[in-house]
Amino acid sequence: MLEKELVQARGFKNTTSEDGTITGFQVRVRLLYYRGIWLSQLRPGDVTVDGTKYSADTIKWKFGNKLYTVGELSQTGDVMWNLLEPATLFIKQDGGLKVGYHNIKVDYRFSSSYMPPVIDTLISETTTGDHKRKVLLVE
Repeated sequence: MLEKELVQARGFKNTTSEDGTITGFQVRVRLLYYRGIWLSQLRPGDVTVDGTKYSADTIKWKFGNKLYTVGELSQTGDVMWNLLEPATLFIKQDGGLKVGYHNIKVDYRFSSSYMPPVIDTLISETTTGDHKRKVLLVE
């Protein structure tokens, strides 16, 4: 079940390599649009955690069982992000994050089929609400 907020508390954790080394962290987000969008409509933004900004081109997005880079998202017009399916964002950071509470901000845009291509729908604190959330990381 999805939580109301864009940033989901469930699924927030450090990520590890096959040998158990912590290589980064992941956070899940939901689509705040009344219908699904094709991945090529998505305009990934930055993720900020505790004041550290991670640029969109360093983040991988996971839909279903497949990871996508920002470049791959723009070329994927045959996969849909459904309303009830969270996306998982993977961010590389040696050692991951410390256990405890972290302030997370996620922004992204998407184009809408009924709007001119120049205009994107903005999902950010400036238009539709505050998409910052304090989330607890546990081991």
